[in-house]
Amino acid sequence: MNDFIALVTGANKGIGKEIARQLADAGCTVHVGSRDPERGRRAAAEIGGRARPLVLDVTDPASIAAAAQQVERLDILVNNAGILVDDRPPTEADVDSFRRTYETNLFGVIAVTNAFLPALRASRRPRVVNISSGTGSLAWSTRGEHRGFTGTSAAYRSSKTALNAVSVYYAQALAEDGVKVNALAPGLRHTDLNPRAAASDGDPAEAAAGAVRLALLPDDGPTGGFFSWDGTEVPW
Repeated sequence: MNDFIALVTGANKGIGKEIARQLADAGCTVHVGSRDPERGRRAAAEIGGRARPLVLDVTDPASIAAAAQQVERLDILVNNAGILVDDRPPTEADVDSFRRTYETNLFGVIAVTNAFLPALRASRRPRVVNISSGTGSLAWSTRGEHRGFTGTSAAYRSSKTALNAVSVYYAQALAEDGVKVNALAPGLRHTDLNPRAAASDGDPAEAAAGAVRLALLPDDGPTGGFFSWDGTEVPW
């Protein structure tokens, strides 16, 4: 893994930081993406090894372009940056909360992935991992473990459903380039995403291990899939 180069967005804290740490521990050079330069520097210093801070705001085209100019080759892209700004159902949420959520959780992923495509195509074994959510599974929302949510967090959950769809389309569009694209449901983890996550005792490192497995897939590994942190497939 010593010649692998990775980028993790939103990597100055939470699951993203743990993904960056585990990739660095595996010997990868890791660009620690953070929109705040100082937080990115601190996170990279704490991770150590071959971690490098990279200023990257996934909602800012100029920031994305500047970051992409600094990376000539990229073997692993982990689109981890995500936000939850509104816990309300669609009957109560305002349209702006949907726009803000989609700007980071969906449009940011598209913008970053497209900007780094030249670097990914320069890799011998490119991998893209999109950090999604089990709450974005329509199957689980209608007949599975999340059906009891009764429409809450509609902006966040629907943004992850859309991200799942886009992940499939990227996998199809980039198949001839050898790029494997998969989505990961990390499970509820102790992060600052929302109060429910903050109260959770779920280990972010456990979720990160699932992302790293997808990031280091062998050539015969899957693409266009939706997987849980433990490697099992998640229904769409």
